[in-house]
Amino acid sequence: MYQAGLVLEGGGMKGAYTAGVLDFFLEKEIEFSSVYGVSAGAVHMCSYLSKQKGRSIRISTKYGADPRYCSLASLLLTGDLFNVKTCYDTVPNKWEPFDHKTYENYQGKAYAVVTNIETGKAEYLRVKECHEGLQKVRASASLPLVSRNVPIGDNLYLDGGMSDAIPIAKSVMDGNTKNVVVLTKEVGYVRKPTSKPGLLKLRYGKKYPKVVELMQNRHIVYNETLEYLKRLEESGKVFIIRPKKASDVGRLEKDAKKLQALYEEGYEDAKACLEDLIKFLMS
Repeated sequence: MYQAGLVLEGGGMKGAYTAGVLDFFLEKEIEFSSVYGVSAGAVHMCSYLSKQKGRSIRISTKYGADPRYCSLASLLLTGDLFNVKTCYDTVPNKWEPFDHKTYENYQGKAYAVVTNIETGKAEYLRVKECHEGLQKVRASASLPLVSRNVPIGDNLYLDGGMSDAIPIAKSVMDGNTKNVVVLTKEVGYVRKPTSKPGLLKLRYGKKYPKVVELMQNRHIVYNETLEYLKRLEESGKVFIIRPKKASDVGRLEKDAKKLQALYEEGYEDAKACLEDLIKFLMS
């Protein structure tokens, strides 16, 4: 196990890229002492730490187009575009059984990044196991407007990407002097302002104004984080793996062939940089 942080960005179904990178890590037995998963990154983090190579991409390609998994009908009937019963019960307990024992044997620390919708602050919830811990992963991956608020303790949470899409600063603060960051956005990507300010105000404006504020400023914070990452990379403190070009895979992509291709791109990108990655981790 390397004494380093692994930071996994979200991106919805674009996370197929991350799944490819992580499966290559599993193949080469590359482990990290700390892992921070955001949204889809938190979901793929679980299969990585349970050492179930291929599980994440199987779920995406086999069930992504299944209306029981993700559909407008689910959104209208339950309040969640990604059906909670299917995603966090049927899939891990029946369709693609999750290896809880292996996950719990992980000797490092794993965190799901969530957003407290009342304070507007990011919180980093330790996921020691994936029974009770699945609620934390669910919260991290619950996108605004298409998900119900997720209760944990006395608080309500949504997508961690609203408040800390790339938690590199948190990893550094935790003492990780070396970090590997897996991004789902391509080289040169610049986030633009939200295209749904009206819907956000209508849904959250009165009761949870911090959500609206976060979403209106998210592009600014995200782009500043990319600049911070660039400085860290130039100083040799961060190793970044990300797509070299823009993908036609959407955040809610259902096309299995496109998802498989993006997965393979992530796998091959990780393979291509293996020598440099090991040098970075060993230096």
